[in-house]
Amino acid sequence: MSDLSLRRRSLLLGGVGGAVGLAMLGHGTAAAAADPPQPPIFDFDTGNGIDISFQPDARAGQQPSAGAYAPMDLTSAWVNHVSAIAWFDTVAPYHPTAVGVYTRVARRPASESATNRNMNIGIFHSSYQMIKALVPEVLPELARLMVAVGLNPNDESEDPTTPVGIGNLAGKGVIAARARDGMNLLGDDGRRYNPRPFADYTGYQPVNTAYELTNPSRWQPQLTPHRRRLGAGTADKGVFTVQHFATPQMRLIKPYTFQDPAQFRLAPPDFTDHHRRGEYKRSVDEVLAASAALTDAQKVMAELFDNTQLGIGHAAVATARRHKELGLHGWAQLFLAHSTAIIDAVIAIWHQKARYDAVRPASAIRHVYGHRPVTAWGGPGKGTVHDMPADEWASYLNTGTTPSTRRAGRRSAPRGRRRRGASSTTTPWTGRLPLRPAGRRWRRGSLQPARSFCTGQPGPTLSMTVPSVGCGAGCISGRRSSGPSGSVSSSATGPMSSCSGTSTVTLRTDLHQASSFTTKGRTP
Repeated sequence: MSDLSLRRRSLLLGGVGGAVGLAMLGHGTAAAAADPPQPPIFDFDTGNGIDISFQPDARAGQQPSAGAYAPMDLTSAWVNHVSAIAWFDTVAPYHPTAVGVYTRVARRPASESATNRNMNIGIFHSSYQMIKALVPEVLPELARLMVAVGLNPNDESEDPTTPVGIGNLAGKGVIAARARDGMNLLGDDGRRYNPRPFADYTGYQPVNTAYELTNPSRWQPQLTPHRRRLGAGTADKGVFTVQHFATPQMRLIKPYTFQDPAQFRLAPPDFTDHHRRGEYKRSVDEVLAASAALTDAQKVMAELFDNTQLGIGHAAVATARRHKELGLHGWAQLFLAHSTAIIDAVIAIWHQKARYDAVRPASAIRHVYGHRPVTAWGGPGKGTVHDMPADEWASYLNTGTTPSTRRAGRRSAPRGRRRRGASSTTTPWTGRLPLRPAGRRWRRGSLQPARSFCTGQPGPTLSMTVPSVGCGAGCISGRRSSGPSGSVSSSATGPMSSCSGTSTVTLRTDLHQASSFTTKGRTP
């Protein structure tokens, strides 16, 4: 018996729920001779090679041991999107109408998709090609897994008539297409030697330093403990580092559902213009009020959404697992649409972050109150305190490594106290995937993008409910804007920025109309 067991999954191959890592699917021991025969560790005919790439629901959001990307790092959104494209391109030739995004392999005979065998073989090989480029340090473990299930990881065939060749082509194809997409995967943008994958090459420099706030309207990097990963060890206690804007080049990635993120106009954050002293102080006071009123429920939900792998990524995984009718094609289509929605939202958000470079609350609070006492959350085990020097204030969540873009207003503080409910996210999935032109228009709370994925055959409808959380004490609170057509407030810029009391997000992909991403919110 192999020393790997799918029944004891512990790590990741990769995907939307987390960064691409290893699917070393558990550890076992050699079976004694008298042990009864064991089932195969993976059934290629009926299994789902995408499903086993994710953590079990009970461990969703936990950091895989590969540790290549932290759960809160949005670099993983790009990595997950690359994974989803590769999987879709791998199974597309076995679908009656689907066409790959980057790898356009000719359609295979229907007899080759009578079971999942060929698609699963292709998925293993496309995953191997992706990991070779994205997380090469775990490649030996993935090779070990492939050998355990009877595959040859060294088979580099590119024969488009075989599942191995199709998988290799799909994995290599998406890496080739995205290696120069602006994210700096190769780490050589702007430099010739000593590459730094995913490093900034745009030349961004903060106007403030971690030690001096020269412009109170602009972002100030914080001096933070070196440890940045959720659940990390304590081996670097006493070591501190200065924040850097995390992947500012993300705004330059080519989006799928729109042409230019600049087309989405976000009202300037005049509430953090330090020349408007009244508005500035009012915003600071609202954050302090929300901090002082934090409830346990708000803290739990804040922690949930701080872990983007759990709060956003795994929602699609959990939904798919509850709808067995999806099948392998449905999984591939769902995760392509899901990851596309996320990455395009992130591109638009990062554009606004770089444009406004707005201050975060920790800096603003210190600027307004200096060393004077304030009432706020006092840290772990302290609850609300009334004698905290303002320059010791900290948000419940770690201060983000990017500028703020969120809007605030006089009514935000009461809303902050109500940001504890759950909202419903309903995803009618009509499984239509690839690109074709479609109309694009913005109206308040709705986007119909310029391009959509389309396969031509409807699929099942999925529903999922996830909790939503506003910015709480960790940012300056949000407020919807009723601006003119063509404008959008920050609460609609992406899945991680909603600050309304309740909201419903609908993703619909349809053969006869553009994919529509619709957000409906009820403002208390």
